[in-house]
Formats: sequence, structure tokens, C-alpha cells
Amino acid sequence: MDRFTIVVGYDGSRTSSEALKVAIFHARHFNAFVHVVYSVPEGHEGRLEEIESARAFLSHAESILRDNDIPCEVHLLVRGSSPGKNLVEFARDCRADEIIIGVRRRSRVEKFVFGSTANYVILHAQCPVVAVK
Repeated sequence: MDRFTIVVGYDGSRTSSEALKVAIFHARHFNAFVHVVYSVPEGHEGRLEEIESARAFLSHAESILRDNDIPCEVHLLVRGSSPGKNLVEFARDCRADEIIIGVRRRSRVEKFVFGSTANYVILHAQCPVVAVK
């Protein structure tokens, strides 16, 4: 039997830190492997400051997981797609058993203009999605 696999969307925000805590809890209970994913948003692919920040966030997440003896890998996705689409595709490609994402409160206008990563992931993922506030 393959090892239980968790994908966590992580961007250094408070809600993604909460998602990482849930991933640690689930990884301990399911003896899981965790993939931490930062997706560079569309239009930001060439921004070096965004990529450097993403690397720092991923390094931080990796150190937290390793300090908790959780086997993991970190992934910086620069694919030119939306973060939601990138997460769903990554989870499908690695045959994830679960996706854990943080959700933020946004106004209706913000959701309409910018879209909702969590909404996209919940509607399109092929595995269960845990949304954390």
C-alpha cells in the first residue's frame, strides 16, 4: 500500500500556517508524507522578489515539518496558472489523498475580481479538501 499523501497550499499567511498545523496533525495520525506547495500567481512569474519570498516561506514550512519529524518536500510552482489550478493539478499528479488549504475572509467584490483559490480547489480537486480558517 502506498503512503498517505497530503498536499498543503502554503504562502506564509496566518491561514496557511494554520493549514500546516493541521497537516502535521494528520501526518502524525495517518503516517503521511506532506508536500508543501507555494504557487506563484499568474502574472508574477518574472518577479524575483515574489520568488525569493516564496522560497523563504517554503524553507520555513519545511523546517517546521522536519522539527516535527514529518517526511516532506517543498515545491515552488511557477506555471503561469492560478494558484487554485496549480494546487489541483499538483495534487492530481502526485496522487494526493488530501489537500489542506487556508481560507481567508474576502468581500464578494474581491472574490469576483480575484477569484477564490479555496473555492476552485474545493470544486475541482479529485481528493478530499480540508479548509482551515
